Amino acid sequence: MAQWAYKVVYIDYRGRISCEGNETLINNERRSTFARRYLNSLGKDEWELVSIQPLTSNSAYYIFKRPAREGDFADTTTTETKQAQPTEGSGPTVETA
Repeated sequence: MAQWAYKVVYIDYRGRISCEGNETLINNERRSTFARRYLNSLGKDEWELVSIQPLTSNSAYYIFKRPAREGDFADTTTTETKQAQPTEGSGPTVETA
């Protein structure tokens, strides 16, 4: 079964794109050109748009996916999550965010 990597991009058409902590601000160009330039760069890296979640008339979340590559996934195992693993007879499982 194929594994997918996902990327969520926040686009504010007034001039800001935010993705994974990186901000991209508009230069001296049209707003549509600004967004298209950024989206084309994702397409070159094989990201495919799968969903748009509108927030306001000027902003939305864009969700992309591609076949998973090495390095696409962050190590989500931390000390907290290791400690939250249940042991037999220890009661309910507690998940930490």
